[in-house]
Amino acid sequence: MKRLLAGAIWCLLLAYPLIIYFGLQELSLQQIGLTVAFVAGLRLLSLRPGGTPILHYLLAVSLAAVALFTLLADRAEGLRYYPVAVNALLFAVFAASLWRGPSLVERMARLTEPELPPNAVAYTRKVTVVWCLFFMVNGLTSLYTALWGSLELWTLYNGLISYLFMAALFAVEWLVRCRVKGGHGNAGTG
Repeated sequence: MKRLLAGAIWCLLLAYPLIIYFGLQELSLQQIGLTVAFVAGLRLLSLRPGGTPILHYLLAVSLAAVALFTLLADRAEGLRYYPVAVNALLFAVFAASLWRGPSLVERMARLTEPELPPNAVAYTRKVTVVWCLFFMVNGLTSLYTALWGSLELWTLYNGLISYLFMAALFAVEWLVRCRVKGGHGNAGTG
């Protein structure tokens, strides 16, 4: 049951821009704020103390902050900043792993291949840098759409285009990884 709830929450979070767009057409700000607060509360309740990475708590708290701002200020603009917060937090996590080591992509790669050769470790570090750049550019673009774009542009970018860019980056990285692995043996993640 808990997995089903977690899956439903992730689907709601992925659809956040669309929910906000259509919600603003049909609901009051109070109703939207309460709905976002409810989803944030569900997300927090679905996390396992001690067994969930801090990032998940920070994302849920960011969502709660957006809801609280919306309810207290009675302004819709705050709803647009959740994608910015998500990108900023993901950038921070990926960048911190470069500084502290091992890189986040290396940690993920070691889940399936515990013994990574040095060239694979170097490759995973480069991939982590690429993801940092992606989250920085994506976050800045999300911020631009939040500050100066129409609701339609914000929804289109944050609810579709950014996901397409992310999927393209996954696909390109997978193709590069296959090529690198073919030329150097084991060069990265699974």
